[in-house]
Amino acid sequence: MIKEPGTTCQSSYPAFTTMVKTAVVFFAFEEDFVEEQVRCIPMIVRFKLDACGIKLKLSEWSKMTMGERVLLCEMDCSNQRALLQYRIYLQQLVMQRTGAAATDLPVTANPEWETTAIIPPEIVEKAAEFEWPVSLQKWRRLSNLQRFVLLKLCKPGHENKNFPKAYKEFGLL
Repeated sequence: MIKEPGTTCQSSYPAFTTMVKTAVVFFAFEEDFVEEQVRCIPMIVRFKLDACGIKLKLSEWSKMTMGERVLLCEMDCSNQRALLQYRIYLQQLVMQRTGAAATDLPVTANPEWETTAIIPPEIVEKAAEFEWPVSLQKWRRLSNLQRFVLLKLCKPGHENKNFPKAYKEFGLL
């Protein structure tokens, strides 16, 4: 599901009275938890968290209102200014909802998901588990978000059952 970009949204924080909304991408494999009040942190938010350097815990996410969750999906993070605004907003939101500071996450200068010269070994290994082909040409056609998703779904602690769904959804088979 994709929502329309380019509109502004309202925030309950004075410093963020209006923010630019961007297209929101929810993948089909996320359907179960996106439709249930966005109970889990969707990949679009995980992507933005890695970019702005905050590790958001599910317990923190669950204390946010539905509107706050949607806003975190919609907020623009397309440039350094927007990323900083997202980070500050999220830090304030976590503090307000939990009484504790948000956990910092190191931001990688050259994230693996931006690499299109090679297919990361984790992807090759995971695809091999299913005896699936891996095409550099198809890898290059994926968006940064799609490559990020596949890499996240290869990591321990993530729902690896979603890797096959995402792999198929992204047209890699």
